[in-house]
Formats: sequence, structure tokens, C-alpha cells
Amino acid sequence: MRKSNAAFCLPSIARFQIIRCSTGSFAACAGVLFLATFSAAQSGAQMNFSESSSVDIALLPDAPSFTRSQQQQPAPPPPAPSPVITQPTPTPEAPQQTKRILGIMPNFSAISADITLPPQTPKEKFVMAAKNSFDYSSFFITAIQSGISMASNSYPEFHHGAAGYGRYYYHALIDSADSNFMVAGLWPVVFRQDNRYYTLGHGNAGKRALYAVTRVLITRNDRGNKVLNTSEIIGTGSAAGLSTFYYPDEYGTWTKVGQRWLTSCVIDSINFTLKEFWPDINRKFFHTK
Repeated sequence: MRKSNAAFCLPSIARFQIIRCSTGSFAACAGVLFLATFSAAQSGAQMNFSESSSVDIALLPDAPSFTRSQQQQPAPPPPAPSPVITQPTPTPEAPQQTKRILGIMPNFSAISADITLPPQTPKEKFVMAAKNSFDYSSFFITAIQSGISMASNSYPEFHHGAAGYGRYYYHALIDSADSNFMVAGLWPVVFRQDNRYYTLGHGNAGKRALYAVTRVLITRNDRGNKVLNTSEIIGTGSAAGLSTFYYPDEYGTWTKVGQRWLTSCVIDSINFTLKEFWPDINRKFFHTK
């Protein structure tokens, strides 16, 4: 029995030794494999970390803003040169208006070019009308106008001689006062319009002449806006209507009143044109600034 037990034990011991040897070899192989795997994983992790550090670090909330490609960015372009600002060439000063034309004719309502004045008061408008009506030159100009009218026999009922000249004279004087107070005084106050003439002073002669003659139709209101010149249109018409009270009856018809109305508008257009070009005439021929 002992022999058989010993014989039974030998194979068992042999199997145990084989198993122990196999187990030890397996453990050794497993250890070597673990170390090799760990080393490869660590090397790969280092490689992956170095390759993706620019991305991983940038994802951190407090990471610096530089990257690997920052050193390869091109230098910023130089700033563009500042533009050169040139000052505009000053234009020559426009000729200025004078208080009188040829030292005689009143020119109080003419305003030089490029000048804008504050609105007029009603008193200033009536004062302007009075100055134009009763200036000393008005009596002299009326005397010349009356002589021309008598020489052309404009009103045969006035006759000739000293008495006839007197009739021509005071009719012309009243006509002038009526027109001035209506056109420059009363109606500018009613319609709130400016009774002054603002010189254009720029552009060619045709443009300036057209501007001047159309001032009987276009003017400025007290706010400086362009409006229909109702003061001129209604003013000359009402002055022509008033003349029926001191002219002979045959000159009180609608035809005669309309003729005086149109004549007053034409005379004012010529007057505006003279005002427009007077500064240039004065500078060129009289060498006055």
C-alpha cells in the first residue's frame, strides 16, 4: 500500500511542479508583458501629449494664449500713412455794396454778397421805406423823371410850362412814396417778408442778371426762406390803384392802372439789376473796394 501511495504521490508532485513552473513562467511572462505595455503606453502618452499640447493647453480655462504656431505668424503690416489734408484755396472777396450808387441814388436796402442779416422788425421796414421816399436824392431824381415825362407828353392833360411841370413833379413824387411804403413798408410787415435786396455776387453775368430781374417774383421771408414776392406784386398793384385818386379820371381805367402796375414792376427789375452789378462797376471803373 505504501508503494502504491508513493507511486501515486510522485505523479502528483510532478504535476504540481509542472504547474508551479508553468505558473511562475506565466507570472514572469505576464510581468514582462505588463512592463513592456506600460512603457509603450507611457511613451505613447508622452508623444500624444507633446503633439496635442497646443490644443489641450488651450482648452484649459487659465491657459496662456500662445501656441506652437505663434512664432510662425507673419509680422503685422506697417500702419498706413495718414492722408494729407489740404486747405481750400480762399476765394477772392466779392465787391461790397455802398450806401449810394454814383454817390446820389439811395442804395440802403442792398446787402453785399454772402451776408445774411437777422430778421427786420416792423419799425425797421417802415424806416427803410421812409428813407427811400424822402432822401434828398429822391427829389432830384423825381425832377429829372418829371422833365422826361413832360417832354414826351405822357399826360397831355397836365399841359406844359411851369404849371404843367409842377403837375408832373408832384404826381411822380406821390407815385414814388406810395410805391415805397406799399412795397417796402406795409406789405412786408403783413406778409412777414424781407424788403432788402441780397446781392448774388457769384457766377456769370447771365446768371446774376436773371437772379436780379426775378427778385420781383421771388424774395425771402423773415425766416430766410425763398417765397413768392407778394409784397412786390400786391404793393405795386395797390400803389397803382391809389393813383386813381389823384390822376385825371381818364387815367383811372383798368387799362391805365394795369399799365402803371406793370411799369412799376419793370422799373423795380431794372433797379435790382443795377444793385446787383453796382459793386463790380464801382470797383472796375471807380477803383473803390
